[in-house]
Amino acid sequence: MTAAPLDSVPFSELLRQPAETAERAFRARAVRLRRRDAADLVLMSADRAEAEGQVVDITTRLLAALSRQNPELVRGLLPTALPWVRFLPEHDLDKFAADFVAVAEAAAAMGNTAAISQLLVEWRHTAEIHADPELHQALTSRPAGDFGVVPRP
Repeated sequence: MTAAPLDSVPFSELLRQPAETAERAFRARAVRLRRRDAADLVLMSADRAEAEGQVVDITTRLLAALSRQNPELVRGLLPTALPWVRFLPEHDLDKFAADFVAVAEAAAAMGNTAAISQLLVEWRHTAEIHADPELHQALTSRPAGDFGVVPRP
């Protein structure tokens, strides 16, 4: 399940028509402000942002509690939510499941999900390496001989 697409407007529209753009954010879930030379921004009501934060927090707490009671259930459901985990070896899948729950719980407690996003990126790259036999071989084989001292950066 993916989130509904946001209304999207150029950032300049917020500058030219601030009241109308703000009203649009109240009618929609949020408004994406597209910027040419920087990352886009999202405009939403504070009440909506707080409500979404509460949903993330309670969902994370439930996931963590469920994982403590039945770790195999959460681990078994990961391929449904994240199909790429099928490329992880069993021991890596166990580590990912434990890492995911721990990081999600800590991130929700801080109110900042950036660590969860970073964890997902890192483990997805690990899965990509395992999915490509040539890449896996290149990254896990030991080269013959010593290449000498590595200069300091």
